[in-house]
Amino acid sequence: MNSVGSIILYAIVTLVMVVCSVLTVTTRKILRAATYLLFTLFGAAVLYFMLGYEFLGGVQIAVYAGGIVVLFVFAILLTGKPADNAERLTAKSTFLGVFAALAMLGVGAWALCSRVTRMLTGAAMPEKAQETVDQIGEQLLSSGHGGYLLPFEAISVLLLACIIGGVVIARKR
Repeated sequence: MNSVGSIILYAIVTLVMVVCSVLTVTTRKILRAATYLLFTLFGAAVLYFMLGYEFLGGVQIAVYAGGIVVLFVFAILLTGKPADNAERLTAKSTFLGVFAALAMLGVGAWALCSRVTRMLTGAAMPEKAQETVDQIGEQLLSSGHGGYLLPFEAISVLLLACIIGGVVIARKR
């Protein structure tokens, strides 16, 4: 994983993700924003594949890049005119966005510096758990202790309620 080719691929993928992320939040056309979000999510899947997490990369593509973006586009087309431009941001919301971006940049820089320091000092890295796809599937779909079936279903009902609410609001106009 430390070959020059993988480092170049990592740099290209992260650059594409950063550019598409910025374009997602700065474009005034909502369908273009959804498309840029799709490219960002595909970039995250590529990073998962590079790290050797094939299952997580597949889930990223199937659930997020496939399902969620299609859901966003469907909701956009149902509730509004995609050709309409959004309003300009106020100075207050721009300040809050810049503040949040700088805070996240600080957190990322701290994480990177701590990782580099750990590598340079030779400190032991925490071992990653070797879970199988069967174990992950059982945890996701079990309703017992440590299972995630109830939160998964709650989120799906919440998304459905949001879509129905958007359709109702759009019909009133």
